Amino acid sequence: MYSPEEELITILKKAAVDFTASLPCEKIKTVLEMVEDLFFHVPLTREEEGVGICAGAALGGRRPALFVQSSGIGNMVNALLSLTQFYELPLALFVSQRGVYKEKIAAQFPMGQRLPAILAGAGIPFSLISSPADLIVVAQKLPEVYSGSNVHAFLLSPAVWEGSSEQRIRQLDQRPLVCAIPEQRREVSAPACTRYEIIEAVAPYISGKVVVSNLGWPSKELYAVLHQESNFYMLGSMGMVSPIGLGISLSSRKEVIVIDGDGSLLMNPGVLATAAHFAPDNLTILAIDNSSYGSTGSQKTLTGSCVDLELVARGFGIGNTLKVSSKELLTAAMTSGRKGLKFIHALAVPGNRDVPNIPIDHSLIRNHVMHFLKN
Repeated sequence: MYSPEEELITILKKAAVDFTASLPCEKIKTVLEMVEDLFFHVPLTREEEGVGICAGAALGGRRPALFVQSSGIGNMVNALLSLTQFYELPLALFVSQRGVYKEKIAAQFPMGQRLPAILAGAGIPFSLISSPADLIVVAQKLPEVYSGSNVHAFLLSPAVWEGSSEQRIRQLDQRPLVCAIPEQRREVSAPACTRYEIIEAVAPYISGKVVVSNLGWPSKELYAVLHQESNFYMLGSMGMVSPIGLGISLSSRKEVIVIDGDGSLLMNPGVLATAAHFAPDNLTILAIDNSSYGSTGSQKTLTGSCVDLELVARGFGIGNTLKVSSKELLTAAMTSGRKGLKFIHALAVPGNRDVPNIPIDHSLIRNHVMHFLKN
């Protein structure tokens, strides 16, 4: 018997989709189970995180597809515009559109019914897939997403799956739970270095590697200290630096260094759980924590009062963590022979170095990094 789910999977395969990510929706449960079984798949903690991870995958030459429900678009718009579209990276969005067809949950109506207008207002192209016959539209437009490095949203009505013969019984994963139990808080000396001085100290160890740098002053300081074509300088999308780095590390065997910050990590801490799940051994997250939003006026963050980012990382399952507060400890951390995903919590004093803006166009930044990863 006919299965619209099988037809969609066939379309994805013909378009050479090779990287998928998702958050669940009951209306597309069967599709998501098939995607997880048949493609490389990233289970997400938040939709916006998926935009960053898929951006990193696209930089690594992959063809990403992101599956969410309509309410999740509200968590993604800024990242879609200031990251994916801005850098002209391909992304196919498959959106389970709630609130439009036999919807029983009233809270789904506002976002689901306004979604086409929201996408149109944001300048994100979309297609309404209202019945199984409309899946031909996906087959026609999906290849253009990757050939033209476009973002396109396919809005999937629940009517598409109505009457489907597809039945799947998912066996739950019974792996034993392994937790990185946080150790007692490790006391270190007070920080003595600024972020700029930390970047200077790690420069010899990140040279020749892929470096994804946080937006604003961190990227400008990195450019001043060590410009190289393998640096991906973020120019927007706060909170996306670790997701981008994770996406690259899952799409390449090259070593990836993320320069993140306390304010940014507090925006998207769930990415640490996703990183711990995959534990790529080519990824190091250097979290420079100066307890302030350095690019917006040095307002205080909560790491100065109640949050220990190293313990947060360990609580999310990253076992290989180090806290440092001096150049000597930082050097030891960067050269540590410990294998696997690494999280370095580098304490810093607030302050920005007076350096010029990055004089490189965003498209050139993208091209340089993609060329480095390809070769």
